[in-house]
Formats: sequence, structure tokens, C-alpha cells
Amino acid sequence: MKIKRVKTFIKGLDKEMSGGVPEGSVILIAGKPGTMKSSLAFNILYHNANIEDVSGVYVTLEQSRESLLTNMDGLGMKLGGLEKEISVLDLGMIRKKLTQLTNQTWMEVFKMYIQNLKKNMDIKVVVIDSLPVLEVMARFQHPREELFHFFEWLRDMDVTAFLITEMQQGSDQFCKYDEDFLSDGIMHLDLKREGNQVNLFLGIVKMRQTSHKRGYSPLIFDKDGFEIVSD
Repeated sequence: MKIKRVKTFIKGLDKEMSGGVPEGSVILIAGKPGTMKSSLAFNILYHNANIEDVSGVYVTLEQSRESLLTNMDGLGMKLGGLEKEISVLDLGMIRKKLTQLTNQTWMEVFKMYIQNLKKNMDIKVVVIDSLPVLEVMARFQHPREELFHFFEWLRDMDVTAFLITEMQQGSDQFCKYDEDFLSDGIMHLDLKREGNQVNLFLGIVKMRQTSHKRGYSPLIFDKDGFEIVSD
């Protein structure tokens, strides 16, 4: 049976991954500060909406909706004309709703938003920026168990989820609570100093149901978008 896939729209990468990420996967986008994690995730959401007519939601928990869209606009990804395909939800909206629904937890309100978008827009792609902030806001008492159930909830929603996670400087650990084991895939963004330049690299550390290279490829971004440079 042929696996349906969601394109990343990173030139060269989809071809290496048999067309993209398997539909219904939960994928971590991991990297240290400054590795364009948010830009790459928005790129996936934006081009799936613009080219494939696939609706999605970007949940930004670290910056405002306006700040995110201003940054993406500067990278050539303008939301104008795609309001019916792309929803951007920020922490302020969730907090406002939480004060109105005093009998519900933060996570219950978060899930309610996603479920409503699924019902009204038939969203197929979800980006959460970032997973560590969601863990803090949700106040998990038993993180590993609750994250397992959260990942399963995303899969049951019939969406392909991209969860951004921040790696600490000097650390090679992707996560704190075994999120790397719970996920279906890991896209790792890394920086390397070469002379007077700092260059960006992308590696597919893990991707279930997919044949892929284990090494890292230079990742460039220009007016034509993201592209990996293969050997």
C-alpha cells in the first residue's frame, strides 16, 4: 500500500524521502537558537496551503501572531489570500479563552481550539512552536505519560504535526522527556562555523516508514525558498 505523504517543500529533501513526510506523523523540528526552525516549519505549512490546498494551523506560544506574520512576510511568505487555508493561533488567544472557561485546564482549551479548527477548516497540518513551552503551560505532572497521550491525540486527529523543540547550546539532546522516542520523525537543524561564515545544516535523524540519508546536508534559504545541497 502506497504511503500518502506531506511535502516539506524543501528542494531536494522531498525527493530523498520518497515524496515527503508520511501523513499522520508527529515530527520534531529540533535545533539550537538561530537555526530557522520556525521559518522552516512555517514554510511547510505555507506551501502546503498555497500549492496543495491543504489547510493548517500554526500555534505560536513564544511570540505574538503579529510578530510571526511580520517575520514570515519578510521571508516572502505572505498570508494575504490564504486566510481560509491558514490559521495562526497564539498564546494570548488561548489565555483569553481560558479566563472565560474557568472550569477547564489550559490543555483542554488548547485541544478545543484545534478540534474546532479541524471541524471548521478540515486542517491537515499542525505546527506547534514550541513543544517545551506547551509542556510548561500544560503543567504536566507526569510528562512522559502525558506526552505519550498528547502525541496519540494528535495522531487520532488525523493531522500531520510538526513540533518545534529548542536544543540548548553545547547539548546533543533533542528532548527532556523522551519526545524523540515518542515521535515518528526528527528533523535536526544545526549550525557550523566555517571560516568567517556560520552555515546551516539539516539532517533527518529519524523518519518512520521512510528511506532517507543519515548524514547532514547544507541547507540554504534564498528568494526561492529552502533547499538542501546534496553531495
